[in-house]
Amino acid sequence: MSPRIKKLLKIPLIVLCLSILSVVWLGFGESGFVRLYRSEAERQTCIERIRRLAEENQALLNEVHLLRTDMKYVESVARRELNLIKENEIIYRFSKEAKREDGKKVSGNDR
Repeated sequence: MSPRIKKLLKIPLIVLCLSILSVVWLGFGESGFVRLYRSEAERQTCIERIRRLAEENQALLNEVHLLRTDMKYVESVARRELNLIKENEIIYRFSKEAKREDGKKVSGNDR
């Protein structure tokens, strides 16, 4: 090859090497595209968590409002969570399995 052709081939080769280095640096460097992609994924996760927490917060605010204003709701919560009963009420509790006279267990369907 002539020296002129070698000189002409050096310039594209140098440009190609610099281009490859630039692409690698942009893709995998300290603030490259890979980090940008990870940051965006983390951002989306945080946005979803914020949305769920906002929904939970709204549900709790609704419950607080009901507890302050609706006495029937307060009564139902007290009955459900504290096992409270009204005066002159009797609670009957049945076991899920009962025994027959011969000692065998019987489910609610076999009686």
